[in-house]
Amino acid sequence: MISNSSIPGARFVDPQVLARIGNLELIARSVVNGFINGLHRTNVFGASVDFAEHRGYVAGDDIRRVDWRLYARTDRYYIKEYEADSNANFSVLLDVSKSMGFAGSGVSKLEYAKMLAGCLTYLVHRQRDRVGLVAFDDAIVEHVPPSAKHMETVLHVLDRLKPSKPGSLRGPLHKMAEHFGRRGVLAVISDFYEEPDAIIEALGPLRFRGNEVIVFHVLDRAELEFDFQEASAFEDLETGEQIPIVPQALREEYRAMIRAHVDAITERCKGARIDYMLVDTSSPLDHALYGYLSMRETLMKAR
Repeated sequence: MISNSSIPGARFVDPQVLARIGNLELIARSVVNGFINGLHRTNVFGASVDFAEHRGYVAGDDIRRVDWRLYARTDRYYIKEYEADSNANFSVLLDVSKSMGFAGSGVSKLEYAKMLAGCLTYLVHRQRDRVGLVAFDDAIVEHVPPSAKHMETVLHVLDRLKPSKPGSLRGPLHKMAEHFGRRGVLAVISDFYEEPDAIIEALGPLRFRGNEVIVFHVLDRAELEFDFQEASAFEDLETGEQIPIVPQALREEYRAMIRAHVDAITERCKGARIDYMLVDTSSPLDHALYGYLSMRETLMKAR
């Protein structure tokens, strides 16, 4: 495994700096182009960085489409693919419920999730996959069907999304599962503040019909560490309930609970053949992109 810190360009993608740019398309283009250039310079993934542009040669392929320059570098045969060869749908399913509006000392979970969704969209569009978006709270808020022409539409819709009302995974995800009839990749981005069994029950139908599901569990550093210092009233962002708490008295118990919650989701995702990645909103976006490419490479090798 290559360390994310070894990838050139990582210093340019601090989420707080990016959030101040204010233009999601510019953010996505800058992050993804820098990230891909860094991978090329370090040869982290080799040809798989452009896996929509190249695939391994198989018997019967037109030899005129072999990339001989790539062969000279890798001693392997790869076929050039073009836009017409695209057969993959990619959709982001983004939680915009009220709790996603939480921000500790940096960007909110939703701001971070929108940047991550934008970068993933731009990345897979570069790979000539069709891109789409579903935003939801306890119902579907926005739906952009996957299309090779929808990249800008997805980014514009993402830009205007705001945290809304309390959410629920089951209803909107089960409803959308009926629409994902074509094999593709579904990236679910949420803070997953539900019971682990309920989360998997909500995600399960998305796996039907051969779809691959990748979960990005987005949490603020404060939610992971609970490093608050002063006694105060904490507000439940879903219900609005005010709860007086002395942080020091509960810190270790809270940390144990959040670790158990994350571990339970991880294990249940593994059992359901769903890829899982915990994402801290203070971490550079290239870490999540690197994780995504690693998971996609694993999926491709398993086919």
